[in-house]
Amino acid sequence: MPASRFAIRLLRYAWASPCTALGLCLAAPAFLFGARACIADGVVEVALSAHGRAAWLRALPFTAITFGHAVVGTTARELERLRPHEHEHVRQYERWGPAFLAAYPLESLWQMLRGRRAYFDNRFERQARAKEVHL
Repeated sequence: MPASRFAIRLLRYAWASPCTALGLCLAAPAFLFGARACIADGVVEVALSAHGRAAWLRALPFTAITFGHAVVGTTARELERLRPHEHEHVRQYERWGPAFLAAYPLESLWQMLRGRRAYFDNRFERQARAKEVHL
């Protein structure tokens, strides 16, 4: 990899690093209960459960959630299924940096004020859904 591409990649990681640190801190306690992590395309993916049979997983308001270069998902299978979607959120963090932590909920609020759906009409979610692979 040329030095300039490496430098740009390093800057993207640094710009999103406060959000990545937040995601890893939020996921850390799950490792006491069997969570597993792997790296996929430069992103740390944390699977909270091996099989997703734990009742508390169904209570979570998400199947996967992204913080910087960290994606936390209910299972490895869900992380694999949602990888294109969640990795688009990683790219959004690379563009917005820590401001994304405010931009995302503000976009949802804006959609609600316009009488639209906070999640499905959120432009960040629309961008991520456009990257999904439907088999």
